[in-house]
Amino acid sequence: MATIAELVEDRTVDAVFAVARKRRLTTRGGKPYLALELVDPSGRIEGRVWHDVELLDRRFAEGDAVRVLGRVERFDGRLQLAVRTVEAADTDPGSLAPTLRRDADELEGFLEFLAAEIAHSGLASLVGRVLDDETRSGMRSLPAAGADGHHGYAGGLLEHTVGVTTLARETAQHHPRLRADLLLAAALLHDVGRVRELGRGPSFRPTREGEILGHVQLGVRLVDERAGALEATVRAELLHAIATHHDRTATRTAEAAVLYHANQLDAVAATRPVGDS
Repeated sequence: MATIAELVEDRTVDAVFAVARKRRLTTRGGKPYLALELVDPSGRIEGRVWHDVELLDRRFAEGDAVRVLGRVERFDGRLQLAVRTVEAADTDPGSLAPTLRRDADELEGFLEFLAAEIAHSGLASLVGRVLDDETRSGMRSLPAAGADGHHGYAGGLLEHTVGVTTLARETAQHHPRLRADLLLAAALLHDVGRVRELGRGPSFRPTREGEILGHVQLGVRLVDERAGALEATVRAELLHAIATHHDRTATRTAEAAVLYHANQLDAVAATRPVGDS
């Protein structure tokens, strides 16, 4: 069976995908149709069900694995799958979520290396408590900013965390005035709230808690819960850096400002087209 990355125009497709998004819409003429986002580990493609909508709509739900028969077309400059028939497939939908191209074990090795660079005993212990097996499993299976954001694939959270922390480490080496331990700890933990915010693939929909609180507040709570006897000032500055990593104007320390920019740089470098003005 062909993967999404291998699809070409005017090709008939018989393959198993996961349904990351499903919407029932209406054409200008008032005819119902289904708008789908189909995914597999190699990527994503939009799908449309134009015929037998009532029948096919009942066969599957968003988040299901499905076997699809259809034809690849080009619409508005992008490939799209015109779905002729679709039925539920006996496959774990999570296994069909788009995934990173880098080796996850290698990335986790980098994560461990970066964590080992923290000399401050309190921060090192805290990072170890937060980045436990459960959190690391989430980092390997979740995107960094949802399916539609940067690093929007399973393992993107791990890749982005390593990327941001590497940038932070290099910046601290160039600028010794920065408190490297604080900056490294903040970078390693800045997005851990995603493991509580996002549900499993292929949809990566926010949990109810995630919808209400968001990953920043959830991350601050998670780190604070495990901070233990970390001295109050260090704890406050670490939580501040995590809390402001999306808000440049709110940063009050150099480390928080560096984390904000490292986060932005890694996100933009991963998503913005080369040559885009």
